[in-house]
Amino acid sequence: MTFELLAAAADAAPQNSFGFMEAMEQGGIIAWSILTVLVIMSVGSFYILFTKLLEQRKVMSQYANVRNNFWKANSLREGATKLDKNSAWRQLVDDALVAEDQHAKMTDQLEAHDWMHGSLARSEDAINSKLASGLPFLATVGATAPFVGLLGTVIGIYRALINIGIAGSASIDKVAGPVGEALIMTAIGLLVAVPAVFAYNWLQGRNKKIAEMLNGFSTDLLANISSNGAVKPVVTTAPARTAPAAKPATTAPGASAAIKK
Repeated sequence: MTFELLAAAADAAPQNSFGFMEAMEQGGIIAWSILTVLVIMSVGSFYILFTKLLEQRKVMSQYANVRNNFWKANSLREGATKLDKNSAWRQLVDDALVAEDQHAKMTDQLEAHDWMHGSLARSEDAINSKLASGLPFLATVGATAPFVGLLGTVIGIYRALINIGIAGSASIDKVAGPVGEALIMTAIGLLVAVPAVFAYNWLQGRNKKIAEMLNGFSTDLLANISSNGAVKPVVTTAPARTAPAAKPATTAPGASAAIKK
């Protein structure tokens, strides 16, 4: 009889389920709005990460063509035809050729040199600005996502306190839902912010490496134009592989004896 009463009491007791969806449903429109903002931040961060990574890899891979083929040409105009039309390196060469055409209009050689140097510097700044586009979004996500999650945490704790005040007691069924929602929002905010910060720092470091390559290439262009093509960077070519020498054919002892006979 006692076991039957306990089973009946257990069946009559309310069954409270706790989980992510239950916590979000208890949070209502505010919790779903904060979650939507965090999801948008995360999707945007990964989109910028992959698109900028592909863009950087393209620029770096094109630099090998610049080092191997461009400087082997007889002139800059001929070398420009060996570069991709929409590449950053082609843009630098085209801007250098435009500055060279305007060089004849300069009466003072010093002013002409400064004009060409400034033209190449502006071209570098334009390329670097394009490569850096989207990175401010990553920095913004990394700086604000934890606070967006913290907003959900504050609202969840506030709702927990209200439920405690209404119920008059801090029972687990009144507190677990809002507190669980608060902890979930904090975790999601960190999960959004940490990858964004890592992606920003990584892409920023790669952009600095590309900026160094662009600066060196523009310096070589300026030296080549100022010397009328006499100054060129040294292009090293990989030594050709020679085929290994053929080993002399060996004959079996029986065959050599037959030949002697």
